[in-house]
Amino acid sequence: MTEGAGSALDFIVVEGPIGVGKTSLVRRLAESFGCDALFERAEENPFLEGFYRDARSAAFPAQLHFLFQRSRQLQQLRQRDLFRQRLVADFLFDKDRLFAELNLLPEELALYDEVYMRLSMDAPPPDLVVYLQAPVDVLMQRVRKRARPIERTLTAAYLERLSQAYSRFFYGYDEAPVLIVDAADINPIDNESDYRMLFAEIRRKAAGKRYFNPSPLAIN
Repeated sequence: MTEGAGSALDFIVVEGPIGVGKTSLVRRLAESFGCDALFERAEENPFLEGFYRDARSAAFPAQLHFLFQRSRQLQQLRQRDLFRQRLVADFLFDKDRLFAELNLLPEELALYDEVYMRLSMDAPPPDLVVYLQAPVDVLMQRVRKRARPIERTLTAAYLERLSQAYSRFFYGYDEAPVLIVDAADINPIDNESDYRMLFAEIRRKAAGKRYFNPSPLAIN
């Protein structure tokens, strides 16, 4: 059932490390808001499986593929006049460099930055970021449960590094309000009451109300 929010939240992004439940939550939010969803489509990256097997040899082409994919998606957003149609996405354009910093050598990162600037990756900021967090053991359990072939070699060590990178990224992020959700304590994907609580929190934010619930939700 679609639920109108009566809000100014036209662009909502759900972010967090691999396995935390971004895509599933985006589907639910898009259904509740009665709006379109934009997905990262990582499965279309032909270098990603090789990256999970041998990160050093495949990191650069995998990252460039994501960068060009982001550029095409950003162009599509501009063409559709983003701010006249509500949209929920399962990735933040700005976080692409987070992965580049995590996985690329310095000389590769310099080349990546040059390509980034030439692509004019000036993405519009979201109105709200929903940042999902969970411990690495929870992430690994969820990755194993969904059993995607491309992720079968994903390691806990990489997820730990990724989670730390996300924490650093959002610690200094000020482009949009951030709603931090401990996805280990609440489960908005499988638990209806948890989802209703999260959706209500988003609607309060949309209405311009500063609402604090220190656990398990927090707003920056």
